[in-house]
Amino acid sequence: MKPPAFEYVAAHSVEEAVSVLAEHEGDAKVIAGGQSLVPMLNFRLLAPAVLVDVNRIPGLAGVEDQDGGLRIGALTRHHTLETSEIVKARMPVLHDAMQFVAHIAIRNRGTIGGSLSHADPAAELPTMAVLLDAEIEAQGPNGARTIAARDFFESALATTLEEDEIVTEIRLPALPDRTGWAFEEFARRSGDFGIAGVGVTLSLADGKVGDARIALLGVGQTPIRASAAEALLQGKERDDDLIAAVAEAVREASEPEDDLHGSADYRRHLVGVLARRAVAAAWGRAEAA
Repeated sequence: MKPPAFEYVAAHSVEEAVSVLAEHEGDAKVIAGGQSLVPMLNFRLLAPAVLVDVNRIPGLAGVEDQDGGLRIGALTRHHTLETSEIVKARMPVLHDAMQFVAHIAIRNRGTIGGSLSHADPAAELPTMAVLLDAEIEAQGPNGARTIAARDFFESALATTLEEDEIVTEIRLPALPDRTGWAFEEFARRSGDFGIAGVGVTLSLADGKVGDARIALLGVGQTPIRASAAEALLQGKERDDDLIAAVAEAVREASEPEDDLHGSADYRRHLVGVLARRAVAAAWGRAEAA
């Protein structure tokens, strides 16, 4: 299939891109990597009057240190996160999760800002943003604003972005000392969307959990932070029965639906299995740190 006809604007600044979006009042879309947008155009799920290409805007790509955390430009490609040494050192769970994103051709073109804005609940980057307490900066006609990742995703393929706003950067705060991590995802084939997945970071102090985060993909309309499961871990020492209880709390936090890939019950069971593996692996890495 072919996309519907559209006008094309190559923006050379964030201000120009925002101006075009505002001028067309919801009838314009931003294109960067196009890995999600182009298929939706081809299937006629979208028919914008204008596409605004942001690839020529300087300063929107790259990964930088920021107070021990990371600042990631919205035009940064998935493959950059997958291969970046600073990402591997500062946010190894993010580095690992990128290897599950589709295929290398898509990782070479797909952008961080595009994936977050597309807001697919089965995608890895939105889940990483929620897990790592990311701050997402967006710019519109009235200037820039910062949105916490936990508030950014509203439902499947829907965010709090206004129609005339674009994501410009993502900021990830530094992780605590002695943080272990793990990412587990199940898909039918390599490169397919995950049927379910779990990301975990777990920090230890004096042998007990000081900070625990668990985020789920593919089992709800948005990425899910399993806060009740996290609370079970706080201040605790390692125990197999505790990890089993955390896995059960993850199942209870999930909100899957039946679809052609599996039933809700199957996904709920699967995410619990993945959580048990991920928590155990993260705990082991924290102990070795």
